[in-house]
Amino acid sequence: MASILDEYEDSQNIRQQHSRLSSTNIGIAHSGFVNVRLEEEKPIFNKQRIDFTPPEKINHLAVCNSQLCMSLGKDTLLRIDLAKPDQPNQIELGRKDDSKVHRLFLDPTGSHVLISLSSCECLYLNRNTQKARSLSRWRGHLIESVGWNKVLGNETNTGPILVGTSQGIIFEAEISASEGSLFNTNPDQYFRQVHCLEEDGKPAPVCCLEIERGLESKYFIIATTRKRLFQFVGKVAEGTEQQGFSTIFNQNQDLLPSFQEFPANMGYSEITFYTSKLRTSPKAFAWMMGNGVLYGQLDYVRPDSLLSDVQVWEYTPDIDISLNKPISIVLTQFHFLLLLHDRVKAICTLNGQVVYEDVFPDKFGSLKKMIKDPVGGLVWIYTEQAVFRYQIQREARDVWQMYMSMNKFDLAKEYCRDRPECMDMVLAKEAEHCFQNKRYLESAKCYALTQNYFEEIALKFIEAKQEEALKEFLLKKLNNLKMSERTQITLLVTWLTELYLNRLGQLESDGNTIIFQETREEFRNFLSSSKHKECLFNNRSTIYDLLASHGNVDDMVYFSVVMQDYERVISHYCQHDDFSAALGVLSKHCDERLFYKFSPVLMQHIPKNVVDAWIQMGKKLDPKKLIPALMNYSQMGSTQQISETIRYMEFCVYELNVTEEAIHNYLLSLYAKYKPASLLLYLEQAGTHASEIHYDLKYALRLCAEHGYLKECVLVYRIMELYEEAVDLALKVDVDLAKSCADLPEEDEELRKKLWLKIARHVVQEEKDVKKAMNCLSSCNLLKIEDILPFFPDFVTIDHFKEAICSSLEEYNQHIDELKQEMEEATESAKRIREDIQEMRNKYGVVDSQEKCAACDFPLLNRPFYLFLCGHMFHNDCLFQEVTPHLSAYKQSRLEELQKKLAATTQSSKSRHRPVPKDEGDTSSLGKGNAGTSREQIKSDIDDIIATECVYCGELMIKSIDKPFIDPQKFEEEKSSWL
Repeated sequence: MASILDEYEDSQNIRQQHSRLSSTNIGIAHSGFVNVRLEEEKPIFNKQRIDFTPPEKINHLAVCNSQLCMSLGKDTLLRIDLAKPDQPNQIELGRKDDSKVHRLFLDPTGSHVLISLSSCECLYLNRNTQKARSLSRWRGHLIESVGWNKVLGNETNTGPILVGTSQGIIFEAEISASEGSLFNTNPDQYFRQVHCLEEDGKPAPVCCLEIERGLESKYFIIATTRKRLFQFVGKVAEGTEQQGFSTIFNQNQDLLPSFQEFPANMGYSEITFYTSKLRTSPKAFAWMMGNGVLYGQLDYVRPDSLLSDVQVWEYTPDIDISLNKPISIVLTQFHFLLLLHDRVKAICTLNGQVVYEDVFPDKFGSLKKMIKDPVGGLVWIYTEQAVFRYQIQREARDVWQMYMSMNKFDLAKEYCRDRPECMDMVLAKEAEHCFQNKRYLESAKCYALTQNYFEEIALKFIEAKQEEALKEFLLKKLNNLKMSERTQITLLVTWLTELYLNRLGQLESDGNTIIFQETREEFRNFLSSSKHKECLFNNRSTIYDLLASHGNVDDMVYFSVVMQDYERVISHYCQHDDFSAALGVLSKHCDERLFYKFSPVLMQHIPKNVVDAWIQMGKKLDPKKLIPALMNYSQMGSTQQISETIRYMEFCVYELNVTEEAIHNYLLSLYAKYKPASLLLYLEQAGTHASEIHYDLKYALRLCAEHGYLKECVLVYRIMELYEEAVDLALKVDVDLAKSCADLPEEDEELRKKLWLKIARHVVQEEKDVKKAMNCLSSCNLLKIEDILPFFPDFVTIDHFKEAICSSLEEYNQHIDELKQEMEEATESAKRIREDIQEMRNKYGVVDSQEKCAACDFPLLNRPFYLFLCGHMFHNDCLFQEVTPHLSAYKQSRLEELQKKLAATTQSSKSRHRPVPKDEGDTSSLGKGNAGTSREQIKSDIDDIIATECVYCGELMIKSIDKPFIDPQKFEEEKSSWL
């Protein structure tokens, strides 16, 4: 008994499993899925025998919440916690009479055990006690069924429960395992009758009782007799559940309770329920009675009845209720199991077919009972000598096929979500079913989800002339494609476009406006789909061709906008003379390239709007690239176009500060032709120097000359610094203008004088105005009376020049006096310089014999030296070394050159001491004198470079302050020497 749950595979079970091996099916199915079954599928119902040999015959067995109780022999009760199977608990009931255990009842918690005895007594045993206690109030009644309270029942108290007897009486009772009062130690709290069931006017035993709670405190009570199924429905006020169910039965006293009756009677009946999850209400029921098995669903919303979708499964011919009655029934999710005396049958509740049959060997004896643990889900079967257990695995794996054969496709898909090959078969069957029933749109949606051949499905819809269904199929298929399947996407997108266009054309010809608008909106949503944007963009030329072939201009414009192909949109508007719309697209998307391309056309028709758009774009546009458009419409001669051209050019010049020469030149030409009043103002504002202006001076001069704008020409001449030409031209316009031009060359007095002479000659010879000529003398200080006298005619008297001549003579006298004073100052300065030179020649310095060189600190008189006025003394060579690094490159090279010359003269002087012929004596002496002179000059030049100033007190020392002590080029070398 210690190994009661040790499991082993019975030889019978092994044989049955091998008989149910599924055949291997390898190949490519019609749907495109590869259906491979290489592993053996485990059977749904897996029987296992418990390795347990009972010491006595098993009379009854009950299992609930992993608690197992069995009645052995006459007086023994065995309790086993299936979580601890090696710790069984055996209890002796202590009965001395001949009574036997009639039935065992175990509550849903597995804590309360009721033992109904054949002597019309009832015992109670709690999980935590070892002694069965008699329920005194229950005496005299043979208990056939118990309806447990699943809401209020717990481990110590059952709550109000219902008890059915063999006499058809339903009692309400409550049992408590806690210790009672001093005067009441019985576990049964109360025991009162609430109803009585009858069949054919006579009391009938209550075979089964079930209590379920619905919504809003509504309770359903199901009670069965041998051929009747009763339902009691009623509400219990909130907070009064502890008072029991008497109110439900009392409200049905006046009316007959709702029941179903069947004619056949086999002496007993049994009802079972299926609960999908723990602590939830049952979902289905199965009632085993004489006519067969009544099964269906439980609907807690219906007001009068709990049962719905009720069906009757009639017993098969091998089941004879007179000889081979079914013993027990158990309901699972999709099957109910019938227990016969030697076998178990499993019937599918979906189609009523027997799907499993298991025959038990005779050596174990006849089968007595089948029980299902509502919590654990295991099914238990026992005989007098053995205990079996059924484990149900993957019960729903083949349900989808049944639902599919019943055309319940939603349920079929629900049960094969994790099996794509099965899902595909269901979808294909559903699609075919819808197609045959002419529900083409639904069929197309289903076909799109399958792996069936695309061409076959498309041809089906084409042959049926169902373009809408074909379109729906293609749309769904397109949405299911991956982004990598570009070829398929391209094919479907193109095909769908053609279908949409055909549909739109047909609707437009039929005049169906509403559907036409809806279809157009759908088509446009398709064209603007972000998912297929790449495909549409890559194949936009094909889409354009399709749209054009159908004459669908509006949708072509829409598609162009979606593809951001604004060039095509603008071209369309321009072709249809809708220039405002074209400009609107341009202004909205601000594409500079399109502005440059379409501006010439737009400027011919809406120049003001175009210029406004250009100005709004500002610096985003290059005015130079707009010149073709400006030139195009300005040549048309329209006043508005010309004014708008000038307005934009002025905006570029004055607002954007454009410096492009072409822009300024073009503006000049426009001013010269159409707005001469602004020409001079523009030239003056453009600048007075050639470096400031941005137009071509020669072009401007030629333009002004062609149109006879003399003042503008004078201004250009001035900027070009052609002052003579400017004065000559200005004299034709205004003398004052010429005077302003004559004063411009301030640094060239000769040119100024020449220009003023031109003005004076013009005034004298052309205007014959002596006063103006005299004013010229006062305006320019470079002109004298004698300069302009040749211009006057001979008849002019001296009286006109008296004042000018006197003024000129006074200026000459004053100038002579200034020259005399300057000569005296120069003579005095030369005298002082000569005195200083004489004084310096007589100046000397005294050198002590112990004086040392300031550079090398050796005695000074050993070698030639230099003495400076500051007192520093240097050897000749030491001074060379100190001064040379500070000299410029030019002076260093000059010094080297002088040293080489000095060395050469020294060598030549030594060679002269050799004897020479007498006739060459005069020549030698002459050469000596020249060499000596040259040598002294060289030494003097060297002194000018080396000994100009003291190296410690002069500017060389000051300039060397910011120089590093170590030459940067030799720094690394010096640094490495210290390491």
